[in-house]
Amino acid sequence: MGCGATHLSLALSLMALALAGISIYKNTHVATVMKDFDVKMGSTSNILEQNSDKLSQEFCIFAAVGSVVAEAISRERRMGASLIRLFFHDCFVDGCDGGILLNDIPGRFQGEKTSPPNDNSVRGYEVIDQAKQRIKNMCPGAAVSCADILALAARDSVAMLGGIPYPVRLGRRDARTANFTGSLTQLPAPFDDLNTQLKKFRAKGMSPREMVALAGAHTIGFARCVTMCDDNNINPAMKSTLKCNCPVNNNDTNLVPLDLITPNFFDKAYYDDLNRNQGLLFSDQVLTGNSTTNDFVRSYSNNGFLFLRDFNAAMTKMGDLPPSPGARLEIRDVCSRVNGNSIADM
Repeated sequence: MGCGATHLSLALSLMALALAGISIYKNTHVATVMKDFDVKMGSTSNILEQNSDKLSQEFCIFAAVGSVVAEAISRERRMGASLIRLFFHDCFVDGCDGGILLNDIPGRFQGEKTSPPNDNSVRGYEVIDQAKQRIKNMCPGAAVSCADILALAARDSVAMLGGIPYPVRLGRRDARTANFTGSLTQLPAPFDDLNTQLKKFRAKGMSPREMVALAGAHTIGFARCVTMCDDNNINPAMKSTLKCNCPVNNNDTNLVPLDLITPNFFDKAYYDDLNRNQGLLFSDQVLTGNSTTNDFVRSYSNNGFLFLRDFNAAMTKMGDLPPSPGARLEIRDVCSRVNGNSIADM
């Protein structure tokens, strides 16, 4: 992994994640698998290629996705945060259906990818495409949806950045359409007040505790300068600390860490920031403005393991958000387009 980790440690992490994932899938304990599993190797891909006929389909899928995610994070540690966000932005619009991955078709179809909350902001699409292709190459006959790949990539990113692996159920299917308007109305925004956030999460069946836990994903990653230097988006207490020299072309060269202390590690430092009124986003800092949500912020700041446990539970629950009733579903061959030649109406 980046930041000094060796290729061997990445390989070990990948194989442990794969075994942990399939173990959870079969209702055994991750900790037991991680403790008992000991492997000495120099190349994960070589082992998978040499032993693919002995691996279960689920193991192969987990390992194929994990290897792609590990490589992506090794190249750019920020990508882990981006993959978690990509999964969140998919699930929160009409359920976990891979809708965010669909490309627009000029004159015929406008999807979620180019909606204002996602355009030039959400990233990591190429990692999902690479994972889809690796599954095809390494796991012949495996039928896995792009929505499942998103879920696995997010889980693997959490674990590789310092969090704890959690169970990911396979079996999602991909929608044959997306919801441009839904991405505008359903996704939480950096300028949302607390009541607006609570309402959006409640609409997804998520409790205030789960909302605060999921907000902890901001313990990793960065915001673009053009986002942070909008007075509507920033915590007013932090405005004076930012140097807003945003590039005219709105690219990503100027980035601001969402967690001021350890932006590259999945830990509880985000909640420590909130306790000091140093949450960067307006939508983050308002979590301390209500006695109920503030109690959760303080609990997670005081107990990092409690945060990791609740975050995992909330991610698992979010990962089970179903597609819209009546949606036409499939397992896409290519994640950026539907099978066949047409986009179905919702």
